[in-house]
Amino acid sequence: MNKRGHVLNAVLLGVGVGVLLHPGLDRATLFAVVEVCVPITLGALLPDVDTAFGRHRKTLHNLPVLVAVAAFPLYFDNLHFVWIGVLTHYALDLLGTKRGIALFYPVWDREFRSPTGVAVDSRWTPVVLLLVTAVELGAVALVVYELPQAAIEYGRQSIPAVTDLVG
Repeated sequence: MNKRGHVLNAVLLGVGVGVLLHPGLDRATLFAVVEVCVPITLGALLPDVDTAFGRHRKTLHNLPVLVAVAAFPLYFDNLHFVWIGVLTHYALDLLGTKRGIALFYPVWDREFRSPTGVAVDSRWTPVVLLLVTAVELGAVALVVYELPQAAIEYGRQSIPAVTDLVG
């Protein structure tokens, strides 16, 4: 995937996540979209910095980098969504390109890819980009809406069992 594809994916995902987190068409939703969109876009651009100094799709396209970026919020309060941008960059390069990425670099040089990958300049690239973005938004919606409900239901079902144990 090229830079334009990564930015388009990040902006679409940022708008979607912002609206999912703050549904509505008001000023608060706009602020939520901006607060989410900017760090996701920065994160989506971060892995390709390795073209300037390292081995592209290896140096910054791996799980140790993702873990390090996911730890950003522990040290930097305003970088909560950067890891999502990095993760979506990986998803696009894994699912949307023929080459793939070296997920376990520097331990293992092997590049992993999906059979759905297309050439960067293929006419199918926009289709793959939109499909991956739709799947990403669906995953976020599940986390935002379904996971809390499942946790509440699990807690509700656990209360009688705990009462029986204590009681």
